[in-house]
Amino acid sequence: MLKLSDSFLSVFNKLYHDYRFSDIKIHWVTDDELLEMNKRFLSHDYFTDVITFDYSRGRKISGELFISKERVAENASRENVSFELESDRVIAHGVLHLLGFKDQTEKEQQEMRLKEDQFLNELYHGS
Repeated sequence: MLKLSDSFLSVFNKLYHDYRFSDIKIHWVTDDELLEMNKRFLSHDYFTDVITFDYSRGRKISGELFISKERVAENASRENVSFELESDRVIAHGVLHLLGFKDQTEKEQQEMRLKEDQFLNELYHGS
């Protein structure tokens, strides 16, 4: 288990300054482990890259992200990006869920992708 890094927290604090980010944990798991969690907690019988458990209260953001190493590696290969970049995107995706962003509809998915890109741009190129 890891905690969200200071650099990630700094960017999220900059972009979403109305929120207080605390205690966000990251667990790297296998595809099979995440599939079992997806079935058990969400009643979904398919692989996914991240499952987010939200423990936030009001504007105090906290939770746990469970991320599949295999899915991140496959995503990175398919998108022709580094494992690190795709890991950062998936972590950002999970934190965006903690902020209330959804990705069920095509419109929500597009908005989520824009928010991920905004986060990554600030993380890698921000001042």
